Amino acid sequence: MKVLVVDDDPDIVEAVSICFALRWPDAELVDAPDGATALSAFAAEDPDVIILDLGLPDINGLEVCRSIRETSQVPILILTARGGELNKVRGLEMGADDYITKPFSHLELLARIKAVVRRASAPPPGSDGEAFVQGNFRFDFAAHRVFSGETAIQLTKTEYGLLFHLTKNYPNVVLHKTLLAKVWGREYIDETDYLKVYVQRIRRKFAEVQPELDPIATERGIGYRLAVSND
Repeated sequence: MKVLVVDDDPDIVEAVSICFALRWPDAELVDAPDGATALSAFAAEDPDVIILDLGLPDINGLEVCRSIRETSQVPILILTARGGELNKVRGLEMGADDYITKPFSHLELLARIKAVVRRASAPPPGSDGEAFVQGNFRFDFAAHRVFSGETAIQLTKTEYGLLFHLTKNYPNVVLHKTLLAKVWGREYIDETDYLKVYVQRIRRKFAEVQPELDPIATERGIGYRLAVSND
C-alpha cells in the first residue's frame, strides 16, 4: 500500500513514518511539504490513501482535497491541528473520508486509515431482491443504482451505503449509532457530524434533479428514515 503524507512539519511526517514502520512496515510512504507538491505526487504516485494537513504553506488543504475529489475517490484522511466542529464539517464537505486532530495517537491513526481503506475496497451493499419503488424514488439493489424518476443519482460509495440502509429499513427510523456502525464502522458510532454531512450531500443531489423530492427525514436526536411515498 502506498501512502501520500502531505504536511509541512517534518516532525509530523517523521511521527507518521515511525508509526507505519512499527505497525504497518509493508506500506510505502511518499511525503509532500505543500499543496502543489502534493497534487503532483498524487498524479505521479497514484497513492492508495492520503493523509492531508490543512495548514499548508501555499494551497489550503481543503482546496487540495477538493481538487483531488474532482478526479478520484482515493481515501483522504485529514490530520490537522485545526479542531472544532466547523473545520471537521468543512473537511467532510470537501470530500475527506475522515478527520483527526493533532496531537494524535498512533493507534487511532492506523485504525482510522485501515477503516477508510476497508470502506474504499469493500463492494457496495447489495441484494438480489426486487427494486424498491415509492413514487419517483427507485432503488435498484441488484444494479446498485438509485433513481429520481428516470434520472440516475450519482452517489459515492458512502452515500450509497447510507441510503441503502435507510431504504432497507423503510419506513422505520434508523438510529444514528446503527447507521454509523453499518456504513463507517463501529469505531465511528459517536461521529454524528459525519451523518449530517452525508445526509445533506444526498439531499442536494436529489434536489438538483427533482427539487420537491427530499428522500431523507430527520428524527432529531434519534436518527433518520427514508421519507418517500406513492402520494
